[in-house]
Amino acid sequence: MFGFFLWGWAGVWVLAASGWTFTATFRNPETRAEIETDGGYPLDLADTGVVEEMATAADAILITPPPGPDGCPGLAVLGAALDAPAARWLGYLSTTGVYGDRRGRWVTEASPLSAGFAEGQRRVAAEQRWLELGDRSGRAVTIFRLPGIYGPGRSTLDRVREGRARRIIAPDQIFSRIHVDDLAAGISASIARPRAGGIYNLCDDEPAPNSDVVVYAAGLLGLEPPPPIALEDANLAPAARRFYAESKRVSNARAKAELGWRPDYPTYREGLTAILQAGG
Repeated sequence: MFGFFLWGWAGVWVLAASGWTFTATFRNPETRAEIETDGGYPLDLADTGVVEEMATAADAILITPPPGPDGCPGLAVLGAALDAPAARWLGYLSTTGVYGDRRGRWVTEASPLSAGFAEGQRRVAAEQRWLELGDRSGRAVTIFRLPGIYGPGRSTLDRVREGRARRIIAPDQIFSRIHVDDLAAGISASIARPRAGGIYNLCDDEPAPNSDVVVYAAGLLGLEPPPPIALEDANLAPAARRFYAESKRVSNARAKAELGWRPDYPTYREGLTAILQAGG
């Protein structure tokens, strides 16, 4: 039996600390090579029958890719296979974008969902469909609402080094984030304490403007931070405009209370410092 089945490769960071045997789906040769390098069993999404077989044999399943206009791709293939009653755990990685813009106010898992863009609205619909599947099947489906994820090789340190970081000044814009290791720990904690219909915000303890993170990363590297740019002068791409169109502080209190989870990197400062000290 395969212990952990990943629909969409999310990286071995989810599994390594807990020693899972895992299978992960892939679409291209590069991703297949990454899975094999990290000790997993790669599974071609084109082999839909095998995908269904592996999913029903797994102890835990994590769905990672974003939904498209036609909905969550995981539901399209796995939905029918997972409809039978089972006690296995299933996690779905969603986004704090489902809350929409809150003008810097705090949100919790009980806050109304008011996604302002199509991407967030699709996440809301996908969350609902996965929770409905859990109700039908008796499976412990858990939703994780995530902010920006960073870690070794994908942090502001890399962007500052490469001259790609932008210090955009956006008054009253507050964002949450999470170190990838803390995300992995939150998922592991949920598997250890499964709760059907559980919904958790996994994020650090200190929402902060993105410009503060850029300045801190530059200081760690001994570099001058990039010059400030007013938001209205930044000429942002559509995805970045959506990012800066929303501002909220995301509470992680429920994950702490119900899962016993605590972020090892409670702010971006600890997270970036640890990445740099590890050579990242």
